[in-house]
Amino acid sequence: MGKVTGFMEFERLEEGYKPVPERVKHYKEFVIGLTEEQSKVQAARCMDCGTPFCNNGCPVNNIIPDFNNLVFEGDWRNAITVLHSTNNFPEFTGRICPAPCEAACTLNVNDDAVGIKSIEHAIIDRAWNEGWVQPQPPRHKTGKKVAVVGSGPAGLAAAQQLARVGHDVTVFEKNDRVGGLLRYGIPDFKMEKTHIDRRVEQMEAEGVTFRTGVMVGQLPEGSKVTNWAKETISPEQLRSEFDAVLLCGGAEQSRDLPVPGRDLDGVHFAMEFLPMQNKVNAGDKLKGQIRADGKHVIVIGGGDTGSDCVGTSNRHGAASVTQFEVMPQPPEQENKPLVWPYWPLKLRTSSSHEEGCQREFAISTKEFIGKNGKVTGLKTVHVEMKDGKLVEIPGTEKEYQADLVLLAMGFVSPVASVLDAFGIDKDGRGNARATTDFTGGYVTNVNKVFAAGDIRRGQSLVVWAIREGRQAARAVDEFLMGHSDLPR
Repeated sequence: MGKVTGFMEFERLEEGYKPVPERVKHYKEFVIGLTEEQSKVQAARCMDCGTPFCNNGCPVNNIIPDFNNLVFEGDWRNAITVLHSTNNFPEFTGRICPAPCEAACTLNVNDDAVGIKSIEHAIIDRAWNEGWVQPQPPRHKTGKKVAVVGSGPAGLAAAQQLARVGHDVTVFEKNDRVGGLLRYGIPDFKMEKTHIDRRVEQMEAEGVTFRTGVMVGQLPEGSKVTNWAKETISPEQLRSEFDAVLLCGGAEQSRDLPVPGRDLDGVHFAMEFLPMQNKVNAGDKLKGQIRADGKHVIVIGGGDTGSDCVGTSNRHGAASVTQFEVMPQPPEQENKPLVWPYWPLKLRTSSSHEEGCQREFAISTKEFIGKNGKVTGLKTVHVEMKDGKLVEIPGTEKEYQADLVLLAMGFVSPVASVLDAFGIDKDGRGNARATTDFTGGYVTNVNKVFAAGDIRRGQSLVVWAIREGRQAARAVDEFLMGHSDLPR
């Protein structure tokens, strides 16, 4: 424990943001991280609890008190070793994870939690700057070949783990660049893609082969799922060429809003809108990019994807941005004695909201209205919870002006046609059926085919995808070799 009385002496220090007028002019990251001294002070607040709830609050079970103590002592080199022992990509989670570890922090019971995420961010950024993040190629090759389908956080984590124990790993990605939803779902102002690129370079040095623009199976005709594949490969071919296949695709089937007027021009899924801007930021020239310039934008959906649409629309120069959430407005402060150490329900205001956004809660869209085939607005009604159901409140009908409507209501499932092509059993939500058991975990009903990440658990966090990718890698390694030394 770094400083016994640190939690009584020091206040929580948040990472800073560059001013709104400056940051909305570009798509670069704008978070101002903690300095070395600030990180040390924040780490001094950690109480090194006898039962560190933060470890279990973190899906990858980061050994948080240990790396906090090492930062306090100035031993940054060992801090990144501890951090990497449980998390392959702390530069991703240190930027975009909502930090359930902080919700579970013991100090959070009656004070402000330790800034665990900001310390993690500081550790990995320093590690890259110091050159401490180096390839870890295997000492011996096993001669076994593994196909990983999907290059999001689950696929990348699994591929890296499997390559490091000597398997020949090939990652298949249907889009033109590696990263999955990290690449084409997360805006650059939240996470610049150079963080993915340098991890890809590291993994290639460790023996991983990446094949982009390759679709495994087929998407249904008219699918709105992002797909820039130039070739296809069949599940049968993968199973014949590889000793094991691990499916790590995302839950990319967006939740639709089938109300009158849905077919009007100007009503789009968020995942039609966001990937286009990321491609433009990468230097691609697109025809027909969906843009918000000078438009009245309504974002339907109050989660992170909706917030990303808000931030992107503001950078386009939207005339106004309004975000709808069908659920009632949550309290500004959670009831800590009731919910700690679990993830609390409370009002969360993102940096994108602070850049300009009107937020409407307990509101439901009844109809899209338009003129000459283009959306001009929508009709809404307020709702309330009665007997566990949302019911309309008479007399609360209203019309909103809208030139662009973005549907960001989450994702319902992975693309069914991909799972069907493999013949994989699905659960009641349309995900690949596989358990997380220590023995036989991540195994599907199809011989030598495994599933992990969103394709197995449904829409979730990047940190959960990394956890499942790591655990599935151990399951695949054990299947191939009869045992595994990979951590779970």
